[in-house]
Amino acid sequence: METKKVYLLPGELYVSKEPAEIATLLGSCVSICLYNKMYRFGGMNHFMLSRTLNGEPPSGKHGDYSSSILIDMMLSYDSNIRNITASVIGGGNVNGHLSMGTSIGANNIVTAFKILEHYKIPVINKNIGGDFGRKLYFKNWTNEIEVRKIEKSNQSKIIEAKKQSFNDRKIKVLIVDDSPTIRDIIRKAISADAQIEVVGGASNPYEAREMLLEFDPDVICLDIIMPKMDGITFLKKIIQYAPKPVIIISTVAQKDSKLREQARKIGAVEIIDKEELQLYNGLDVVKSVLVSKIKSCAGVWLRKKTKEELDLI
Repeated sequence: METKKVYLLPGELYVSKEPAEIATLLGSCVSICLYNKMYRFGGMNHFMLSRTLNGEPPSGKHGDYSSSILIDMMLSYDSNIRNITASVIGGGNVNGHLSMGTSIGANNIVTAFKILEHYKIPVINKNIGGDFGRKLYFKNWTNEIEVRKIEKSNQSKIIEAKKQSFNDRKIKVLIVDDSPTIRDIIRKAISADAQIEVVGGASNPYEAREMLLEFDPDVICLDIIMPKMDGITFLKKIIQYAPKPVIIISTVAQKDSKLREQARKIGAVEIIDKEELQLYNGLDVVKSVLVSKIKSCAGVWLRKKTKEELDLI
């Protein structure tokens, strides 16, 4: 018997009366596998969020919409809903503390069960929750389901531990810019956030090097044009010897510029043209742009690059 192989991306679903092995990869997402026990066929979805928000168009990424469409497609082949059984897979809490007290995975699981209860479809199998991802394989002609647990890599564990530490302390930021006025503006803007602490301000990379050793910042805001050593050269040294998330803030980092592309290739996590910050028009724009970027950058993991790699950039 020839079996079709189908891989579902987030937001997709598939139903067929022909034999098919349907596979997907789940983190906080959930898949509902439906099986018609009378005619031996089935289908599966893969949704990311529990429900459609007000004003947002419904799509396959939403559990309430995706699951209803999946059921309707099954019923289009056989209108007797009593022939259908369900399995619910996924909903891992893979986002850790970033869920802000609300687990996306848990909400997705609740939605799946509510939809199935509404249609009176019995759940005969479940593999849900936990703090890990899953590889899912569903044979739609036999209702055979294989779930393989995805263990967290050492890199993922390091990132999670680093992000978790920000629950107990502030994100430490080092500002490197030769202008004391700009350093002061940035410091005032981002220090207003309760989760951020500016641990130092350096006028050049040589001062910054000492502060790196002393304060071990989580994020570095770095200018490019500076005395003694330019920011691009310093960025290479950071990535080579002690990788840390760097946000380039420079007047020569305009969009589509060669320096902007070079900084990104070296390893800058974010790149901002100083003009975007409207530095001399108050703190509001600086705060609105920088604070969110600092928080998103703080948990980024960066690998060391060799001198040979960096020389090619």
